[in-house]
Amino acid sequence: MLAEALAKHFRTVWVPEYAREYIDHLHRPYVREDILEIAKGQLRNEKRLEKQAKEYLFCDTELIVTKIWSEFKYGTCEPWILEQIEKHRYDVYLLCYIDLPWESDPQREHPHLREELFNLYLQEMLQRDLPFGIVDGSGEKRLDNALKIIKSIL
Repeated sequence: MLAEALAKHFRTVWVPEYAREYIDHLHRPYVREDILEIAKGQLRNEKRLEKQAKEYLFCDTELIVTKIWSEFKYGTCEPWILEQIEKHRYDVYLLCYIDLPWESDPQREHPHLREELFNLYLQEMLQRDLPFGIVDGSGEKRLDNALKIIKSIL
């Protein structure tokens, strides 16, 4: 919702999370090998939508999320994903805080591990020295906080 709201604010396009589309069309539980296909599909969609973007392109997710997801679930990450993380740097990373209530859906896992996963994402941002901010709040406040972060970094 945040990526879509930011794109609307800046009158540009956004890239939805490809994992949702991929898993929605998968007629079996996903496996480790699917993570690589999800990563490739995410980058493919970013490249396609980049041509339509005005000044900014907002991505609902990116490959660091895929890396952590793969390592958390399977204990490993495909080298290709790690290479692409190094090649595809973004101007701003928005790390969404876990202050919103958990919303169950078939693709969400580990509601009891939200804080642990958030800390893994935070540690990754810090270790890679990425330009990021933590977005909190709900509704318009969350959007306003994201806008402040973007303006402060750009």
